[in-house]
Amino acid sequence: MSESESAATISGAATITSVLVANRGEIARRVFATCRRMGLGTVAVYSDADAASPHVAEADAAIRLPGNTPAETYLRGDLIVAAALAAGADAIHPGYGFLSENAEFARSVLDAGLVWIGPPVAAIEQMGSKVESKKMMDAAGVPVLRELDPAEVTAAELPVLIKASAGGGGRGMRVVRELAELPAQLEAARREAESAFGDPTVFCERYLETGRHIEVQVMADAHGTVWAVGERECSIQRRHQKVVEEAPSPLVERIDGARDSGSRTSSGQSAGERGRPTMRERLFHAARLATEAIGYRGAGTVEFLADEQGDFFFLEMNTRLQVEHPVTECTTGLDLVRTQIRVAQGHRLPAEPPPLRGHSIEVRLYAEDPAQDWQPQSGSVHHIDFGPGTTEFAVLSEAGVRVDSGVVPGSVVGVHYDPMLAKVISYADTRDEAAHLLATTLRRARIHGLVTNRDLLVRVLRHPAFLAGDTDTAFFATHGLETLAAPLVSESGEALSAVAAALADAAANRAAAGIGGGLPSGWRNLPSDPQRKSYESRTTGTHEIRYRFTRTDVAVDGHEGLTAAEVTPASVTLLVPGDRGPVRRRFEVARYGDAIAVDSPLGPVALRRVPRFTDPADQVAAGSLLAPMPGTVIRLGAEPGSTVVKGQPLLWLEAMKMEHTIAAPADGVLTELNVIVGQQVEVGAVLAVVSDDSDTTTETQE
Repeated sequence: MSESESAATISGAATITSVLVANRGEIARRVFATCRRMGLGTVAVYSDADAASPHVAEADAAIRLPGNTPAETYLRGDLIVAAALAAGADAIHPGYGFLSENAEFARSVLDAGLVWIGPPVAAIEQMGSKVESKKMMDAAGVPVLRELDPAEVTAAELPVLIKASAGGGGRGMRVVRELAELPAQLEAARREAESAFGDPTVFCERYLETGRHIEVQVMADAHGTVWAVGERECSIQRRHQKVVEEAPSPLVERIDGARDSGSRTSSGQSAGERGRPTMRERLFHAARLATEAIGYRGAGTVEFLADEQGDFFFLEMNTRLQVEHPVTECTTGLDLVRTQIRVAQGHRLPAEPPPLRGHSIEVRLYAEDPAQDWQPQSGSVHHIDFGPGTTEFAVLSEAGVRVDSGVVPGSVVGVHYDPMLAKVISYADTRDEAAHLLATTLRRARIHGLVTNRDLLVRVLRHPAFLAGDTDTAFFATHGLETLAAPLVSESGEALSAVAAALADAAANRAAAGIGGGLPSGWRNLPSDPQRKSYESRTTGTHEIRYRFTRTDVAVDGHEGLTAAEVTPASVTLLVPGDRGPVRRRFEVARYGDAIAVDSPLGPVALRRVPRFTDPADQVAAGSLLAPMPGTVIRLGAEPGSTVVKGQPLLWLEAMKMEHTIAAPADGVLTELNVIVGQQVEVGAVLAVVSDDSDTTTETQE
């Protein structure tokens, strides 16, 4: 421990009046919320891409970090320390991600005379290498999975998981099932690790296909008190990144519930039979061993991989607050950021953490398309609203929904950072109630402008296996990603939404034209041809709506008996015929240029208005591969003129800190390759063209 570190915290003399958060977006806003509740000033840092971010507007002061990429901005510890000194901050909170587990950054903060709201430098160093940390945990008596040297992995040890030694969040992770794939996957993992953490070191360990990801929140002060605050389960993951997190763990509840029907406490003590410790007791004991072994202080998370029998193995210790910390806050009543700050000031923790209560579930709402290999999305967030009754960044004390978000209507999701839009967290007395509350809130949320994983999240929360607590890391593979990623709205529901869009558009056109007298646009006192409007859906194709306004109503072709009770530019109420009489359904309609968003209890629908006349210049050749997002071309996998097969990688893009493979859509010939390595491309750019073999043969003969 450095001299400045000791003086600033253990003596209790640390004074904090203003906190700089060395992070961005939702993370910065979350820490700022607690600072405001504590009466502390706030300082933001921001890249050029984040100049209009809400976290910048909310801070008392903000300092620009020139550039856009993390390497230029949020990974520049020297610039962040200088910003804190320039703004008059006396403490730095690292948030989670970026430099939050960087020992050199923590040391530079302390050397500058600032308070570091984080663990000791030595603890970060010890846990910073996942390779060395496992050896240390093994020596401390914590159960571990054996590390494998990538150069010595054998076929008998497959499958293996490649992991980045210096970071987390799924960056640098790869599952390898074939020995021949190992060299290429190692190289890709090293590139991602270098890009995300500045350290290309990776290692391997045995991969458990159906493990349960269980983690324990710990908190320790400078006076020897160590809390195991509670466990979380984060087993539902995509690309080794958590998607659904909850507290307490359904696995722990099931195993301990089989032998203990009494109450549980955050110390892990049970009221049932004694004898062999419960799974919760064993988890908490292992987490405290890990924490004490490195002289830890502050908030941290000890992560384990467990099996269905309740045995578990140490994965890593995250020397920071976790993205999923709100579920622990809601089930304990603690504000963990406040506790972090008080520990950094030298305050003592009470002897025991508060007892656990109720159940909390968190989902991560991403701008991504699960049905298209989780492709991240970029662009404008036209509108985002989770409805009345939700609260921001609050520790819930009664049933409700909390939203932690870094975006607001008008925010732009770029390619430089993670595409998470919000964390949505429910709290209730029971797990079933928490799941249903969260699913309903998500389904009713109005989210316009980007494709998201919202439909997938709702289907997961309502899935029988999830409700039964069967949530291992193979959840998506077991239950079918195609089924889980399907739209919430049915085809008939989407068709009704398209009718509502057409009628609302007609009302908007009428209002814009200033047509009076109560007659709708297109009205005739004699029979006439119907008006037509066409809309394109991402999932079901084109909807052509043919409708006629009459003296008293509207008639829609293909929807016999359908009537309209109310039509305005922003909402349409339809009376839909049913077996027991008409059903009244209301649709909210929003327009953003040619993009139409229709929200109703049937499910959200995104449509695009099809123009009556198409510009030939807007057409693209069959077989064209379009850039799914802005990014940088980092590798090429084939040359023009080469024969390719469906699924063969043709090039790789780097965007949002991840590599994305662009593969051949079908067997054929790569007739065009329009990019080179290092080239920046915009979304929709034609990267390459794959032509059918027969087409190219015909052209050659001619």
